[in-house]
Amino acid sequence: MRILFVASECYPLIKTGGLADVVGALPLALGRLGGDVRVMIPAYRGVVDKLDAVQEVATYGDVFGGPGRLLLGTTRDGLKVMALEAPHLYDRPGSIYVGPEGRDWSDNPRRFAALGAIGASVARFGASGWHPDVVHAHDWQAGLTPAYLAVSEDPHPPVVFTIHNVAFQGVCSASEFAGLGLPSWFFSPGGVEFYGNASFMKAGLVFADRLTTVSPTYARELRTPEFGLGMEGILNERAEVLSGIVNGIDDGEWDPETDPLLPAVYSARRPQGKARCKAEIQRRLGLADDPEALLFCVVSRLTGQKGLDLVLPHLDSIVARGGQLAVLGTGEPGLERHFTEAAARYPGRVAAVIGYDEVMAHGLQGGADAILIPSRFEPCGLTQLYGLRYGTLPIVSRTGGLADTVIDANEAAVRTGTATGIQFSPVTAAGLGFALERAFDLWADKKTWKKIQAKAMAHPVGWESSAAEYMALYDDLLGTRSV
Repeated sequence: MRILFVASECYPLIKTGGLADVVGALPLALGRLGGDVRVMIPAYRGVVDKLDAVQEVATYGDVFGGPGRLLLGTTRDGLKVMALEAPHLYDRPGSIYVGPEGRDWSDNPRRFAALGAIGASVARFGASGWHPDVVHAHDWQAGLTPAYLAVSEDPHPPVVFTIHNVAFQGVCSASEFAGLGLPSWFFSPGGVEFYGNASFMKAGLVFADRLTTVSPTYARELRTPEFGLGMEGILNERAEVLSGIVNGIDDGEWDPETDPLLPAVYSARRPQGKARCKAEIQRRLGLADDPEALLFCVVSRLTGQKGLDLVLPHLDSIVARGGQLAVLGTGEPGLERHFTEAAARYPGRVAAVIGYDEVMAHGLQGGADAILIPSRFEPCGLTQLYGLRYGTLPIVSRTGGLADTVIDANEAAVRTGTATGIQFSPVTAAGLGFALERAFDLWADKKTWKKIQAKAMAHPVGWESSAAEYMALYDDLLGTRSV
């Protein structure tokens, strides 16, 4: 089966968040099941340089204001990538979404409409003899892909559209939408119109043949006003074609038994190396060399969605109980300042690194004892999966994919040996406080903690089962519609 992914980012070529990890890992897992997957992304500055065996497979005279071409290459892992080279849209410095002034690039509607339009072109006509059987578009940046196909009279493959985070909806003005080459009737309540503007996300929800999101719980949450953020109406209308398939991780890239970014490797059977990882991360961050301290970590965007403000009221009690906290992330200036000030107020007990560093992220997963993920909503989340894999027990809010991937260490689960972390609800500072108390109580019982840790490390977090679910969805879709 030939599958075309259309997305705005893909690890290891370009990454701003978990979307890139999914788009980089899922195709490889599908390939192991017999899928022939090609990933189309924009050729941002430097992307093509990271590809091997690059060849031109298509040219375009006018891609929203300038020429473009499609280049096919492979990553070091063998992932086949179609890079849409259109320098007037993508060859620019800095963030792929945000300009140097800290605001979205003003031409983002044209930039990602181009991605959808060329994705639809490859779906219809192929590229250098390769024709997809299924198109899989990811998040709002690829949301116009099914819209461009919907206006085509040519036979074309069916489209799956995946919502990675409904909070980002790709909204533009009616005048901007008018320049994207779609019929004016698309700008209607039954089309892309969204409170007087146009939404790329809504386009994907309306025009795709099947809808998925990244966890079963999030699929249900999206159909409520609390989590749907205005899209719950269309999602309820299309509930029969909506499903949730939980994300996985690249368990070759994230493996404590082989991870070259750790000072020592370890496993559930041979866990001794984790103590060395803890000592090293404490040393690197200026934390006290204290093997008995319960070391919590945060590896996250520092935003309200992630609930990191809920951690701040508990810093005194964490330190008072002999714990430590290490924070790695960037985001809202206020949260950055609060954690930086906390590190100065509690030297040796709290550390904050503002920014992102892949080596540090691996080091924290390897060296910390628990990872805090108190998100107010979380479509799936990947950091809790890394935590499970590394025996760094996730402490998570009971929402979205966090609820689907972490088994709470309640009394029954501890007794039956099924617990892998701690869930809490409601998602408030008080709710998190009770979860922290439970963590300290479990930490005091080292035998129980080690049992939970071993169970967490044995929990399946790779893509095997989820990739099989996607293949079954593609098979079902092809069986119900002629290509």
